[in-house]
Amino acid sequence: MRKEHIIIKGAREHNLKNISLRIPKNRITVFTGVSGSGKSSLVFDTIAAESQRQLNETFPAFIRHRLPHYGHPDATELSNLSPAVIIDQKPIGGNARSTAGTATDIYTLLRLLFSRIGQPFIGYSDIFSFNHPNGMCPECEGLGKVSVLDTDQFFDTSKSLNEGAILFPTFARGSWRFSRYVCSNLFDPDKKLEDYTEEEWHNLLYADELKLPDPLPCWPRSQKFYEGIVPRFRRSYLAKDSKELSGKHKTAFEKVLTRGDCPACKGTRLNDKVLSCRIGKYNIADCAAMEIPVLAEFIAAITHPQAVTMVKAVNERLQHMIDIGLHYLTLNRETGTLSGGESQRIKMVRHLGSSLSDMTYILDEPSIGLHPRDVHQLNQLLFQLRDKGNTVLVVEHDPDVIAVADHIVDMGPHAGTEGGNIVFEGPLDELRESDTLTAQYWNRKPRINSTPRIPDNWISIRNARLHNLKNVSVKIPKGVLTVVTGVAGSGKSSLINGVLPKQVPNAIRISQSPITGTRRSHMASYTEIFDEIRGMFAKENKVRMSLFSSNSEGGCPVCKGLGEITLDLAFMDPVTTTCEECGGKRYTEEALQYRLNGKNIYEALHQTVDEAIVFFSAADAIRTMLEKLRDTGLGYLTLSQPLSTLSGGERQRIKLAMRLEEAEDQLFIMDEPTTGLHMSDVARLLQIFSRIVDKGNTLIVVEHNLDVISQADHIIDLGPGAGREGGTVVFEGTPAALAADPHSVTGKFLQKYLSGHLSRRR
Repeated sequence: MRKEHIIIKGAREHNLKNISLRIPKNRITVFTGVSGSGKSSLVFDTIAAESQRQLNETFPAFIRHRLPHYGHPDATELSNLSPAVIIDQKPIGGNARSTAGTATDIYTLLRLLFSRIGQPFIGYSDIFSFNHPNGMCPECEGLGKVSVLDTDQFFDTSKSLNEGAILFPTFARGSWRFSRYVCSNLFDPDKKLEDYTEEEWHNLLYADELKLPDPLPCWPRSQKFYEGIVPRFRRSYLAKDSKELSGKHKTAFEKVLTRGDCPACKGTRLNDKVLSCRIGKYNIADCAAMEIPVLAEFIAAITHPQAVTMVKAVNERLQHMIDIGLHYLTLNRETGTLSGGESQRIKMVRHLGSSLSDMTYILDEPSIGLHPRDVHQLNQLLFQLRDKGNTVLVVEHDPDVIAVADHIVDMGPHAGTEGGNIVFEGPLDELRESDTLTAQYWNRKPRINSTPRIPDNWISIRNARLHNLKNVSVKIPKGVLTVVTGVAGSGKSSLINGVLPKQVPNAIRISQSPITGTRRSHMASYTEIFDEIRGMFAKENKVRMSLFSSNSEGGCPVCKGLGEITLDLAFMDPVTTTCEECGGKRYTEEALQYRLNGKNIYEALHQTVDEAIVFFSAADAIRTMLEKLRDTGLGYLTLSQPLSTLSGGERQRIKLAMRLEEAEDQLFIMDEPTTGLHMSDVARLLQIFSRIVDKGNTLIVVEHNLDVISQADHIIDLGPGAGREGGTVVFEGTPAALAADPHSVTGKFLQKYLSGHLSRRR
């Protein structure tokens, strides 16, 4: 008999309040609610974890040891589960050798195609791999990049050689290498480098094995040839067998080096033999450098009878990338440069061609990084997965994704200890009629900033050509909130995160990159309030501060202050258990006996930010920091929350809270700060933006969220499309003017949003 629902009873993982629910199978169910309300605890830490755990148990112990390990989720009953495919935002992984092509297996199919019909025939598919010894470029070993000399850092061209134009220590004035250039008689040592002729500059930098026509007497007789700085530097420091770099020059060495395309393979990663094999006029590296639609057009035109099956397989996958909004990528794009949203959509490409059914696909905010135009395409992909007979579970904040759900589970009512309940279950029409926080913000009337701030000055960017930017010149207003918009791949990040920081090097960039720290680091230690807290405990109890650190004197000696012990069982799954000595509290009994306002150090750190604001109300420094965290929407996190468990959006908001005290006549740059935020949290974030700008700061935000776009003072819209179809400024002006602009894709969606026709329909 067919089971129609996934059954959950008594789920208690993290902050879940013993909840029970029935999730319809073969439907799209979207889980909503504020950040920290328990969505991920229910979907990922309960449903997905148990599905994966049970599936892994079907494999032999030898294989299980090499699979991810999942413990039993805290729940009374989980039944009718099907195998789960988790499509999250974690980086795809791999190293510099992993590309969009290898991650999607499209490059593997291209290798097969070239090995069958490429001319001349050079071998089978392995030889076309830049990771294979027979295919890789011998100079860069298949990486496509090598370390090259940054002449701007190596020289001060306003000086002559005798004045100290060479800045690197072992080539500088007074060194034995320096004497070679002065004694060569190829240049006037008192002539400024900026006045050198083209020939002189070439000789100084690039001449190799040059027979000197008239060297000075100081030129050593044993030296037969002159060698320019670049080949000499490469031989001395960059050659594989070079051992000349000493520790004292390491900092200077790193300063003058930059990563650039390998001169041997021009960045293609492949050797000349592989590059000689072509289909028509293109080799495999040419194909990997094409944007997806261009490559699809080239592949579709191949009519060779032996290629029919391969052409069909390649174009199916290429079409999936187009459908999923990744048309602007190239197959040679390194996976390490992909955003979380792009990584997630790359993973989806693998599954769209699958013929499996009765699976459960679990997605974590798949709309992240997508322009409103591309969310429609995402929804079509969700329909495809569902219509193959699969169950689709989506954790999401975007109203346009929520709008296509067959079933909605709204978690809350708030975050942390005030969350963990199901506040609504049912279809969208019924959600609209409910009184949950999601429903309240869903039903509110959109508004636009009708009184934008007036700039007090401008930052001019001229002739920007980074990546796909097409000679862009733009003026960014100072003293206001500027939102930079455009479809994914339009050039937003290239302009704001690439070009602008070089022009304004003191800008404060607040990104979603990981926060540095060990597995012992937590919220309190990162925000620098932990020492204050320990000091208060020490002063109250007249004991040493070190007693209140789990990394020091106060740490449990059995688990070394970690709270848990992991036992490695060789080929079997390692077993992690709560430390019996401290009960998972990390501290010694002595440390836990001391109290502050009725709580010991463990209890104080296990408070949420909201709770700790009240607890530490008399400690100005601690309270002020905690209020900043609360204002950025992080009131639900505990002070002991490990940094490694934070999402990209949470990391960005912690960084923002840390920098708020610097908010005075500064330039702030933020990249999609609404990532992971509920609609109610976006409203709070906008209030913080206003506070920052009202203090006289300039705030530039790269964003797709229409709530943020509508409240900007100034908008720069890039496009009109992505990749080679983008890279130009489509619009500059106020939100109202953008909504009225018929040429802007963003403007069309902003107009629909303001009129209530966007994100309000099913």
